[in-house]
Amino acid sequence: MCGIVGAISTRNIVPVLVQGLERLEYRGYDSCGVAVYAQDGPTEGGSGFSGLRRARSTSRVAELIEQVAAGGVQGNLGIAHTRWATHGAPAVHNAHPHFSHGTGAEASSKPGRVALVHNGIIENHDDLRAALKAKGYVFDSQTDTEVIAHLIDSLYDGDLFEAVKAAIAQLHGAYAIAVFCKDEPHRLIGARAGSPLILGVGKDGQEHFLASDAMALAGVTDQIVYLEEGDLVDVQLGKYWLFDKSGKAITPAQRPVKTVLAHSGAAELGPYRHYMQKEIFEQPRAIADTLEGVEGIVPELFDQQGNHAPGANAARVFAQVDSVLILACGTSYYSGCAAKYWIESIAKVPCNVEVASEYRYRDSVPNPSTLVVTITQSGETADTLAALRHAQSLGMQHTLTICNVATSAMVRECSLAYVTRAGVEIGVASTKAFTTQLAGLFLLTLCLAQAKGRLSDADEARHLKAMRHLPAALQAVLALEPQIIAWAEDFAKKENALFLGRGLHYPIALEGALKLKEISYIHAEAYPAGELKHGPLALVTSEMPVVTVAPNDALLEKLKSNLHEVRARGGVLYVLADADTRIDSGEGLHVIRMPEHYGELSPLLHVVPLQLLAYHTACARGTDVDKPRNLAKSVTVE
Repeated sequence: MCGIVGAISTRNIVPVLVQGLERLEYRGYDSCGVAVYAQDGPTEGGSGFSGLRRARSTSRVAELIEQVAAGGVQGNLGIAHTRWATHGAPAVHNAHPHFSHGTGAEASSKPGRVALVHNGIIENHDDLRAALKAKGYVFDSQTDTEVIAHLIDSLYDGDLFEAVKAAIAQLHGAYAIAVFCKDEPHRLIGARAGSPLILGVGKDGQEHFLASDAMALAGVTDQIVYLEEGDLVDVQLGKYWLFDKSGKAITPAQRPVKTVLAHSGAAELGPYRHYMQKEIFEQPRAIADTLEGVEGIVPELFDQQGNHAPGANAARVFAQVDSVLILACGTSYYSGCAAKYWIESIAKVPCNVEVASEYRYRDSVPNPSTLVVTITQSGETADTLAALRHAQSLGMQHTLTICNVATSAMVRECSLAYVTRAGVEIGVASTKAFTTQLAGLFLLTLCLAQAKGRLSDADEARHLKAMRHLPAALQAVLALEPQIIAWAEDFAKKENALFLGRGLHYPIALEGALKLKEISYIHAEAYPAGELKHGPLALVTSEMPVVTVAPNDALLEKLKSNLHEVRARGGVLYVLADADTRIDSGEGLHVIRMPEHYGELSPLLHVVPLQLLAYHTACARGTDVDKPRNLAKSVTVE
């Protein structure tokens, strides 16, 4: 959440900063801003000709760009930020970058010397704020970020790096910061703990960059250094220095420069109306790419990218583990819930799925023979990273991640990994990341089954054939869009909805309900269909549409009984049915037939119409599909 871009260069870097913000806007869009060291022209709050200049907006980055152009904001050193609000409402005075004000009678009317942007949450900000107020510092905002700016100012004695190092030693919580000082206009300092930050190395040493994500720097540099937990970086023209959390200098070998091809074209809409629509229709390609090179079920598929501690390899780990613990949040959690059915029914291995944000705050019984599986699109999800580290601290060292970003912290911290290849996902409501996670989890299931001697050659061949056919099957499901649009016209008039599924498809109902509430703001809940009569049936009226996932599986007849319960109460059903389920449209019963029954992999197909239903309902209601209110992508705060 939130996006940071910083730069020091021999050229005007404002275009680079605001272009980076455009690419990171999906991470937070409550407000945005840019600050530079200006060598000439009026400064904010004064009439000097050298110092800090800033532009901030509670509109989108496009408006900020107009404001910057109109105000002639330019400079060779600067920072920029797009915000997802945590402390303080979305308002200009709470928008980043924040300036220190110094102390004294004129403190609130003149910018000080420190400019700072911050991702994360500082847990002890109230105590620090009180101490700084006692020293005479005046606060303009309700943010925890302004506390850091004033704290650095209070510790500054001519060396910004030392001031930042002393300041972060007093911070409790998570942060990624980029900061500069008008007294040292040749210097940009970055630090991270709990939130991602990267260093971009410019060409010929003429410029260097800081950012939350390599995509912010696409087309500017592809030479990236990934900062690790607790790292600090001192960035100057033509050089930079890295230090670990103990203050020890880091060698280039410890933090090597990597070539990262973060194509800017990934963020282009093309012929689509919204990124979410584009990403829904990219799913056949995303699945094909994710499964590329999978010629057989072999443990080595999960040896890719992980940190490979000495002796760690998937074949050995899969043979040793006797259970699976899945840790994830949001949509990724629902993919884990689906995987539990696969792992227990196909591999016959006990599996638990935990909400990552809850797991580390309860007493649990660790098992060193458990395979801990994390699932995350970004690989930077704060709650999931913290849950992983908690599991490791309890002695569970067999770790594996299903992740979409090969260079992420999650991949680096897990022993084993399967990197999905969904590509950049801009829409806040996850779509292609979810289906590629399911593909990776199904491969994991088959590898565990094989390691335990529970996967015959015939079953392996059958499953591989089905997986190879997935892109074509998904394309056929996408062709159902016109029928889904007709449903969406009905849903757009409603304020509540129920989603039902049984067995393997209950998590798909959960995901469908989440999608609808995320982007259309219709209150939606999902239940196992058998639970209807235990309470939720009281909500069913003609104004409560009931969406049902109805594959032709062993639970179909039970599900049909649940459908009768809804119809008997005047409920209106919307059913996604396989062709041979013998469920037909009628009064109060709308049926869309899926192109084919897909067995164990059916969840990957049934979720797509639910994504389309949410998308077209949101369009009909006129909501901001890609940037729903109060939400943001890549949840890097707790």
